[in-house]
This record gives sequence, C-alpha cells and structure tokens, in this order.
Amino acid sequence: MKTSKTFNVYFWLKRSCRKKNGQIPIYARVNVDGIRADISVKRSTTEENWCKASGRLNPRTSKAKDTNGYLDDVYAKLLDCHRQLHSENGLITAQAIKLRYLGKDKSFGTLSELVKYHTDHELQKLEQGTAKNYSATIKYLLRFIKKKYNTPDINLAVIDYAFLAKFETYLQTCPPLRKSQPLNNNGIMKHMERFQKLMGIATKFGCVRTNPFNFYEFKFEQYDSDYLDSQELEKLASSHIQEIGIGVVRDIFIFSCYTGLAYIEVKLLKKNDIVTGIDGEEWINVRRKKTNTPVKVPLLEEAKRVLDRYSDFPNADNGHSLLPVYSNQKVNEYLKIIAKRTHIKKHLTFHVARHTFATTVTLLNNVPVETVSKLLGHTKLSTTQKYARVIERKISNDMTKLKAKLKESKRSPNYRETAHDHLRIV
Repeated sequence: MKTSKTFNVYFWLKRSCRKKNGQIPIYARVNVDGIRADISVKRSTTEENWCKASGRLNPRTSKAKDTNGYLDDVYAKLLDCHRQLHSENGLITAQAIKLRYLGKDKSFGTLSELVKYHTDHELQKLEQGTAKNYSATIKYLLRFIKKKYNTPDINLAVIDYAFLAKFETYLQTCPPLRKSQPLNNNGIMKHMERFQKLMGIATKFGCVRTNPFNFYEFKFEQYDSDYLDSQELEKLASSHIQEIGIGVVRDIFIFSCYTGLAYIEVKLLKKNDIVTGIDGEEWINVRRKKTNTPVKVPLLEEAKRVLDRYSDFPNADNGHSLLPVYSNQKVNEYLKIIAKRTHIKKHLTFHVARHTFATTVTLLNNVPVETVSKLLGHTKLSTTQKYARVIERKISNDMTKLKAKLKESKRSPNYRETAHDHLRIV
C-alpha cells in the first residue's frame, strides 16, 4: 500500500460549464498527494448562492438544506472509499478513490453484469450438459429479485446470507419453470450450488467483500438410484425388439451395463480407444469426460458382442465411432419404452447402466469396491460407495459364506467348546 501524505475532499463550481440559466455544476475534488480527481455530484447552483469558504450553498438560500445534506453524504462516501482502500491495503490515489465511489473499480457491480461475465468467459469451459443448467438457475434468480425487490437487476453488495435464505425459500414455493419438472430438495440445492459458483467469481474479482455462501449449509438428501438386477439385465438383453432405433438404444445400454461408461463416453468411443491390455486381452482406454481421469476397462464378452454387432458402423463419415448413439433425450425416451415392454418397473435412464455395472456386474460378483472405483474413473472412493450399494443379496451371500466358515472351524480337531464359546473370536 502507498501511504498518502495528503488527502482531502472539497466542493467547487465548474464555471466553465455554466448553463444559460446561470446554473453552475457542483463538483467534488479528491486530492491525494497533490494529484486531483474531479467528480460531478449531479447538482448545480448559481454563483450568488454558493459559499466558497464552506464549499456549500449559503444556508439562507432556498433548497440549501437539501443540497448541503446531499453534499455531506457525498463527502462521507468519499471518506469511506479512502478508508476501504486503506483497509484493503490497496493503492490509494485520487483516481482509485473516484473509481471506488463511482463503482467502476469492480469488474461488475450487479447480478446481471456478473451473469454476463460468466456467460462470456466461464460457460464455454463447462460441458454442455452442465452449462445448460445455468440458464434455469439464472431465470429463477431474475424472477426472485423481480418479485422480492420489484427490480430487473440488483447490486451484488445487496446479496448477503439473508438474500440466500430468501432465495432458497422462494425456490421451495415458486412455480417450476416446467410443470413436468417440479423442484425437489436436491434440485433446489443444485440451483444454490450454481449460484454459489457465480458468487465465487464475484468474490475473486473483489466485487463483494465476503462471499455470503461462507455461512450457507447445503442440505442434500441421500437417495439410491435405480439399477437392474441380474434377472432384469438378462430380460433386457434377450428381449425381441423389432424397431431398429429402439434396438440400437437397448444395445448401447447393455454395452454401458458391462463397461460402466457414461453416455458421453459411449458416444465418443472410437476404434483407437480399444487397446491390448496387460493380460493380452482387449481393453477400453479412455478419459472420463466429466473429470478427465483415465479409465481402463477390460472388455467383457457381453460388451464385445455389442461391438461385433456394429462392427460395420465405424467409418470416416462418423469419425470412426464404434457405436451409433442417438441424442441423450432420444435415448432416455426409448429406454422408457423398453422398460414398459419388458415390464421393468424402474425409472430407466442411461445412467442406470452405470449403476448396474457398479452393483450387479461387479460388486455382486465380488469385485472389490476399490477396483470398481478405478473402473468407474472415480477420484474418491466415497463416490463409488454411493453407486455400489450393499444390497440384501450381497449380505446374504457374504453371511452364507461366514456361516459355512464358522461350521468348518467347529469341525476342526483343535476346536474345544467352552462355557464362554459364544464370546470366542474365530
């Protein structure tokens, strides 16, 4: 910080801009170390009504009380701008104080300006599936401030913890953007998460002193996503489907069930993504689109059969993609038709395949959760544990093995039953 030797503020008349009716604009002059910056205060007066000694209107003139009170407020704000820069260890100059007073020392000062910056500079860094959700969050924010504050925009300085609490309450009670997609608790928390990222940008640029989300607690509800058990998976694979499009969707869904790849990874899968693994067998070698982490998955026979079925599909026109993958919306639309035809009473989306791979294909076949985590490309084991839930069949299988092991130990010639045998650790 530069220590200023002198700092003062006073008001003066800019006589070079005298109007035809004799009114002269009043300016504030900020002086720091002999360097000045002038600011129009949007008020004017006549020469005879101005007191040069006090830098105010003569108290005996009309409107003097209102104008002088306004000038006092401007003076106090300029002193506060100096104090702010001093407390922030900023460079204190006349121009810096002027820009702080005018609100031009920030990259953006309102919510709309913040949104525009995010749209112009940050949104393109996100995946399309993530980026599209910001438009809904912004629509809810703009509707909220219109209803609560009766204004189309709001200064970022107004956004505090109370604002966040009111916005959360609004999301809990407002009509949804789409009637078919009502807001549940986790949906509301996702909107708050996106709002948090916007305010994080404002904090980094110094547009707000403190991020109000520092005091906010997210309240996500844990839930188990659907997955297919082995009978349902077999029913789906063996079902007869006449329509080519629906059959293609069934096949790529089965492929994902046996590879754990997400929709976008299946869509982008190319010929050169199939490599020879450490065991001499075929492996998939890709990077997760979401986290850019490497994923290596041995090709199971069920997945190979799907690739063989579409072996003629890759060509130069489609970029040598291995499988014909429709849009995500069309895929999920067809999956609901498939679920109805095969009498699978679950909310079938493409992501169910990933859960099926984690639970039915790997965990239930005694693949360690650490290995499953690597196959899914997770960076945290806790993320995998949400997919690979311990289900009743797994518990039953494990306990059956334990019972057999305990019985076997009792048959051992070294086993001696005691009065405290129920406390014995085997």
